[in-house]
Amino acid sequence: MDRHSRGAGDISAEMTTSVTVVRVYLSEGDQLLKPLMAKLHDEEGVRGVTVFRGVSGFGQDGKIHSSSLLDLATDLPMVIEFFDEPAKVNSIIDHLNQVVKPGHIVSWSAQLNE
Repeated sequence: MDRHSRGAGDISAEMTTSVTVVRVYLSEGDQLLKPLMAKLHDEEGVRGVTVFRGVSGFGQDGKIHSSSLLDLATDLPMVIEFFDEPAKVNSIIDHLNQVVKPGHIVSWSAQLNE
């Protein structure tokens, strides 16, 4: 039975896979987006990656990074979010810990519905 032919309450046939989701908090000024995307896409081939560009934010240092019409900010907050199988993600996190400031990586377990 395919996903579309099941009844609304029938989730028993749906397959789930355990994954780990990771968020990496950066700012544009860190110049890490291109190398991290190359690592995640080209080298590791993770299952999914999204990059969010914030309009405003601050970190541990309390410095506010924001955009305005008068100022084309080039140091806005960015978040790279990706997911994959836990073993693969743990290896990637080991690499990230070498290039990303401490306290800028968050991860949690999730279920991927397939």
